[in-house]
Amino acid sequence: MPDTAPTTASGAARILPRPRTAPPRFPLVATDLDGTLLRSDLTVSARTRDALALARHRGARHLVVTGRPAASCREFLVAIGYRGLAVCGQGAQLYDASADRLLVSAALDRERARSVVERTEEALNAGPLELAVVTAAPENRCVVTPRFADRIRPGWGVVEDREELWSGPIEKVLMRHRELPDGLVAATAERMGGGEVAVTHSEKGMIEVLPAGTDKAVGLQLAADRMGFTPADTIAFGDMPNDIPMLNWAGFGVAMGNAHPDLVAVADERAPGHDEDGVAVVLERLFPRS
Repeated sequence: MPDTAPTTASGAARILPRPRTAPPRFPLVATDLDGTLLRSDLTVSARTRDALALARHRGARHLVVTGRPAASCREFLVAIGYRGLAVCGQGAQLYDASADRLLVSAALDRERARSVVERTEEALNAGPLELAVVTAAPENRCVVTPRFADRIRPGWGVVEDREELWSGPIEKVLMRHRELPDGLVAATAERMGGGEVAVTHSEKGMIEVLPAGTDKAVGLQLAADRMGFTPADTIAFGDMPNDIPMLNWAGFGVAMGNAHPDLVAVADERAPGHDEDGVAVVLERLFPRS
C-alpha cells in the first residue's frame, strides 16, 4: 500500500490529532539533597540521573528542596544539569538555578538568635554548645566554632571568639552538643525560642535556628505556586525531621531507607537508602520505560 497522507472528501490533507500520553501520576518530584538525592560521597548516581531524566521526559518537573543555602548547593545542581527553581536554606530561599539568582531570601535577627542560643545553653545546663552561622546572601558562608565539626570543610571560617559569630548579618544558626541527644537539644531550643524563631533538626548532630515561620513546606508552597502545581501533584523524598513539613505538604511522601524514625512515621512509603538509589527505585516504578 502506498504511503500517502489521509485526505478529506474534498481531497485536502486531513490533520490527525497528536497521540496523547497520560500525565504522570505526580508531575512534581520534590527531593531533598543530603541523605536523599546525594549519596554518601556527595554524588548523584548515574541510575538516579537516568531516573530523573525519564521523569522529565514523561512531563514531570524535578524540584530540589534542601537545607543548604543556594551558595552551597550550586555545584551539585550544575553537576546534574538542574534548571529552574530550587528551594534552599530550609525554605528561606527561592533560587533560580538557570539564572544563578536568588529570588527570595529571609534573614535571621542576630540578637534574637543569640538570645535563643544563650537561653538554650542555660536550660540544658551541660556546658556551651558548638555553634555555626550561615552569613547573609549572596555569600552564605559558614563560620564555625573550633569544635563544631570533626572535619572543617573547605570554605568554612573558624572563629575562636564566639562573639565574632554575631558580627554581621546572618541567615541561620546551627548548633550541636557533643554529649546530649539531638532531640533534647532541638526540643529545648524550640521551647526557649517561644515562637520567636523556627527550629529544625537537619542532620545528625546539627540543630538549626531559622527565621520564624520558615520550613520546607513554606518554600515548597512558594515554588509550587510559581510552577503551577498543588500538593496533590507532588511526590516528596526526604530523610530527616526537617523534611517532615515537606512530606506532610505533598500528596505522597517517601522516606529513605536511611531516614530518621520521626520522618518514617509520617511517610507513605519507605524507599531503599540514598546509597542504594532509593529515589531512582521509586521513580522507575512511577515512570516505567515503555
